[in-house]
Amino acid sequence: MADYPPTVIVVHPREKRRKCTVEPLRGREGFQFRKFPAPLNLPPGEYVRLGLGGPLLGPEDQHRGLLVLDGTWRLAGVMEAMVSDIPVRSLPPWKTAYPRTSKVHEDPAAGLATIEAIYAAYHQLGRPTEGLLDHYYWAEQFLELNRDR
Repeated sequence: MADYPPTVIVVHPREKRRKCTVEPLRGREGFQFRKFPAPLNLPPGEYVRLGLGGPLLGPEDQHRGLLVLDGTWRLAGVMEAMVSDIPVRSLPPWKTAYPRTSKVHEDPAAGLATIEAIYAAYHQLGRPTEGLLDHYYWAEQFLELNRDR
């Protein structure tokens, strides 16, 4: 049994499940899925939210659960208002393998696909990463781009 709470993934209803990189994690132990805007009721102080602009995820977060927002960058921005009370933690620089296709909105340079962010966070915290990328189409490319980690 893990000594940290499960990873909670909040999925925006406009996120296409067939394109969702974390969909294969549904039903996997240690992961809970919630549909936005359902209330989260997370225990205070037990979770940090993966995002941009916060302090780096570090050893002090080892025993905390991860809250991950899953949606386009634009939709995730809307979702952040619901979880503004959960402290944000950023990841050190990782390179995404996910192809950027938006012709309307620019993705942040440090942005990762949701499954890439979860993998990077688990790696950073020393949590098991086995199987996380098994169904990710760009897994080999992602690992190759970040082999120095």
